[in-house]
Amino acid sequence: MFFSNSMLSRLTLILLIGISIDSVPAQIAPLFRPTTALEAKDLAIIVNDNDPLSRQIADYYRLKRQIPDEQVIHVRFAPHHAFLSAGEFNKIKQQVDQKTPKHVQAFALTWLQPFRVECMSITTAFAAGYDPSFCATGCKQTRNSPYFASEEARPFDKYGWRPTMVLAAENFSEAKKLIDRGIAADFTRPQGAAYLLRTSDNARSSRAAAFPAIAANLRPFWQVHYLEQDYIAGHDDVMFYFTGLRTVPYISNNHYLPGAVADHLTSAGGVMSGSSQMNIMEWLKAGVTGSYGAVVEPCNFPAKFPNPGILITQYLRGSSLIEAYWKSVAQPGQGIFVGEPLAKPFAYLAHQPTQ
Repeated sequence: MFFSNSMLSRLTLILLIGISIDSVPAQIAPLFRPTTALEAKDLAIIVNDNDPLSRQIADYYRLKRQIPDEQVIHVRFAPHHAFLSAGEFNKIKQQVDQKTPKHVQAFALTWLQPFRVECMSITTAFAAGYDPSFCATGCKQTRNSPYFASEEARPFDKYGWRPTMVLAAENFSEAKKLIDRGIAADFTRPQGAAYLLRTSDNARSSRAAAFPAIAANLRPFWQVHYLEQDYIAGHDDVMFYFTGLRTVPYISNNHYLPGAVADHLTSAGGVMSGSSQMNIMEWLKAGVTGSYGAVVEPCNFPAKFPNPGILITQYLRGSSLIEAYWKSVAQPGQGIFVGEPLAKPFAYLAHQPTQ
């Protein structure tokens, strides 16, 4: 799903010039409204009490984001294993569901491993429950997300899904930097740029076919660069960076603004136990606030990876990171979301006018 030139032109006028929303036809009006963002009261932290680092991250995040104590969900399982069986996961998920207040709309997981449940990502498993239809043997499409490109502000209330993001790192120092970066982004409305790269790796540039149109549609109200090259380096304004390579060079040679998002389309970017391909945690170490990668071979279906046009649009309208990222992936079953979920650089403060 992409927005037409006419829709985006009118979005530019409404957000930047202040045309009344009443002048927009009712059937498309939601596309032009600034959106709300999930807050601390909407998020539950899931912590593995058998993992000291998970506990440390959860304690720090709860304090910094002022997450209510009753929204910290404690479970126990063996840490540092790549995946859970369906049976192991279902027992944990049942405990989590019983302990989670009904008003909670999203989850944050405070560990890197396990990152899979059988053949699906742990973030989708916690969001929607274990379901083999999220998996695929060979190059096949998988189950769709009802939350994709949605205007819904409360996903659990509407769909019974709680979008989930891993909030973790290899050590507490890196986790603390990530959390502090996300919080520092809030309401700052940074001025940066998006970089959409079609690389020399044709197989991993499958979604790049849409990049020129995305750039053209977004450019009237955000600086977007469509580039046919393998990397960028030396840029100090990176807010969005989407590419496709096994390993992306020179990512640390750029400066990423607080709240920045970056990912690379490849087969094993989300494999937290290690692979020959660049892990998405490298983006976070370089200063990015959120990323996404495959945990099992997804093939290069664009639907299984973030759609930059949707992600950027949702984020710029004021959504939190977890909302914008989740809404951008049509088939999230084989990919993991990582980052600081409540980062909201383009959100509006309650007292700020939205037009």
